[in-house]
Amino acid sequence: METFSPEAPHSSAASTNGSPAVSSDSPGTATSSSSNAFSATIDGRPSQQHPAPPPSVPAACLACRGKHLKCDGNTPCSRCTSSATECIYVASRRGYKGPRRNAAQNPNKRHASSSPPYSGPTVESCPMMLGHTPVSIPAPSISAFNPAIVLPEPSPVSYAPTPALNHVGLYRNSFASPLDPNTMAPPNSMALTTSSAIPHVQPPVTTLAERCFDAFYHYFHAAHPFVLPKEYFLRLLKEGNTPGLNVVMAAIRYIGSLFLDAGPAKATYLEEAIRQCYLPTTTKDGFLIQALLLIIIGLDGSCQQEKARELLADCERLAIEIDLNKRQFASLHGHGNPVLEESWRRTWWDLFVCDGMIAGVHRITNFLLFDVQNDVGLPCEEQQYLTGRIPPPAYMEDFDDQLFSGEDREFSSFTYRISAIRNLGRMMRMPQIMYPGDDTISRIEALLTNWRLHLPESKRDDLNKNCKLDEMMFQAHFITHACTIMLHQPLSQLDSSPVQAVNSCAPHRPVPSGDNFNAHTRHTITAACEISKMVTQAVPIIQHTHFFTCVVTLSSIVHLSKWALYFIEDEEDLRQQIRLNIGALNKLSKVWKAANTAWGQVKGVAQEIYREKKAHQISPAFWVGFTQEQMISSIQADEGIMSEFNSMLTQVTQAP
Repeated sequence: METFSPEAPHSSAASTNGSPAVSSDSPGTATSSSSNAFSATIDGRPSQQHPAPPPSVPAACLACRGKHLKCDGNTPCSRCTSSATECIYVASRRGYKGPRRNAAQNPNKRHASSSPPYSGPTVESCPMMLGHTPVSIPAPSISAFNPAIVLPEPSPVSYAPTPALNHVGLYRNSFASPLDPNTMAPPNSMALTTSSAIPHVQPPVTTLAERCFDAFYHYFHAAHPFVLPKEYFLRLLKEGNTPGLNVVMAAIRYIGSLFLDAGPAKATYLEEAIRQCYLPTTTKDGFLIQALLLIIIGLDGSCQQEKARELLADCERLAIEIDLNKRQFASLHGHGNPVLEESWRRTWWDLFVCDGMIAGVHRITNFLLFDVQNDVGLPCEEQQYLTGRIPPPAYMEDFDDQLFSGEDREFSSFTYRISAIRNLGRMMRMPQIMYPGDDTISRIEALLTNWRLHLPESKRDDLNKNCKLDEMMFQAHFITHACTIMLHQPLSQLDSSPVQAVNSCAPHRPVPSGDNFNAHTRHTITAACEISKMVTQAVPIIQHTHFFTCVVTLSSIVHLSKWALYFIEDEEDLRQQIRLNIGALNKLSKVWKAANTAWGQVKGVAQEIYREKKAHQISPAFWVGFTQEQMISSIQADEGIMSEFNSMLTQVTQAP
C-alpha cells in the first residue's frame, strides 16, 4: 500500500526573484499558483521577507485514497479524469509535527510527538463532563487543513455529550469520516448532534425511616418472627385498607432505629410508637398487640424494664380481651389470607414466649400467660412462612401425644421453642426446692431431659437443612440450658458470693459454698459451657434475640463462681469460656443497653477474682503440690488474662 505524507515529497531551490520553484513532478500549475498566492499574503497581511516553508501538497486525492490506489498528484489526476470523477485533495494529518518554525520564531513550539493544538472549548466548558450543559461548537473547517480550499463559514452544530465519546473519538468522527462531495461537509448521518445522551442519574436517597424499616427485617425479624414477612407487609400497606399496619410501622421504626446510628430519633420513634398505641382512635386488634409486643421487647433490652412490664400487662389483658388465644381468631381476622392467619397464630405464641423469658431471666413477673387456656394452632416452619406456603396448622395436643399416637410427624422449630418455654413455666409453678434430694428436681429434670432426647435429628443443633442458623431452635436450646442452671445452681457447690455484683438481669441468688463437686454442680457447669459454645455460631450475634444477653450473663455467673475457687485443673479452658461470654456481651452492647450493663459487671467481677487469686499466689503455701512447670504456666496465663481485663476495665471507666 502506498504511504502518504502530508507534505510534498520533493523540494526545490528558490528562484532568484524569491518565488518558490515548482518541481517537475509537482501537482501542476494550478497548485503552484495557489502556493505563490498563499506565500504572498497571510490573512491579508504582507508576508515577511524570510523564505517561506514549502507548502503541504496532498499526495493523493480523495477518490484514490478511498480505493487505496496510487495517485499521480495532478489536478485533476489521471484516474479521476478517466472515470469522470470530481478530483478533490484534502491534506492528510498523518505524521503531523506542527508548524515548520524555529524556536526563535515560535516560542510555544511543542514536541514532535505531540498532538495538534486543540482550539475547542476549555476544560471549564468541556462538554465531555457528565452533567455539563450542552454547548455549541463550530464544525471543523476543511480549509484549515488545505489552504487551497475555501469554504463558507459553517453554522454552529449542537453537541450533546455521551459517555462513549472522548476527544479522540470526536476528532475521528468529524475529520476521518467521508465527506459529502457537493458540500464538502460531513453528511447528516455523521453530524455531532446526538439524541442518545445519557443523563447523570443520582441514586435514590433513603430516609432514616426507610433504613429503620430495612434494619428491622434484616436484624430483628428472624428472632421474633410474628410480624408479616416484608413483602406481604408492604403489599398490605400499599393497598391502604389495613389501618392497623400504621401502628405496627411506628413500632418497627423504633426497633430498627436501635440497630442504626439514629441519634435522638430513637427516642422520637419510641414516643411516637407508644402514642399511636394509646390513641383513643386506635383499634384494639391483633396489629395493636404486635406493636405493643415490639415495644416491650425493645424497652426490656434498653434497660427500661419497669416500663416494659407495664406495657406487658396491658398487652396480655388486651390479647385475652380480643380472644387472640382462641383458635378461631386467625380465621376470623385473616380475611382469607393464609399468611395473615399464620401471623396471628405467631403473635399469640411469641407473646407467650416473651412473657416466659421476661419472667425467667428477671424473676420478677410470674409468667401470667402460662395459666391462660388457649387452643391456638402451632406455627409452621420459617421458610414456609416467608414464602407463603402455609400448611394446615397442628395443635399442642398433637405435639404432646405424638409419642403415644404413633404419628411420625416433625413439628416446626417454633413449636420446640414453645415447648422449651412451657418447661420453664412448669418449673416456675413447682414448689420451692428445699434440699438436694427433693422429688421436684427429678420431675423437672425429666421434662428437660425428655425435651432433648425426643428432638428429631434435624433439630438437635442450631442449623437447618441448608446449614444456616435456625434462630427458633437456637432460642429453644438456650432456654433449656438456662432452665438447667436455674434448677441446679441453688443446690450446687459453687459459692456465688464473689459474683453478687452481677445483677443486671436478675437479683443475686446466694448459693452456699462446698468443697466437692456434686451432681447439681456438674449439671450447672455443663449447661453454662453449652451456652458459651452457642456464642461460637457463625452468625452475627446481634441478630439473636436480646434475651440471649441474660442467658450469657447467667452462664458467666457460673464460670466466675467456679473460677473463684483456689485451684481448677482446667483453668485455662475456663478462662476461654469467660472470654467468649465477655466478647458476646460486648457485641450485643452495640445495640442493647442491657448487654452493656452486664458487660461492665462481668468484666469488673472477673478482675476482682483475678486480683484475689493473685494475692494468694504471693504466699508460698499456695504453691504446695505444684511442679515448677505448673507454676510457670499458671503465672504466664494469669498475666495474660490480667492484661486483658485491665484493658476491658479501662474501656468501661472511660465510657460516657
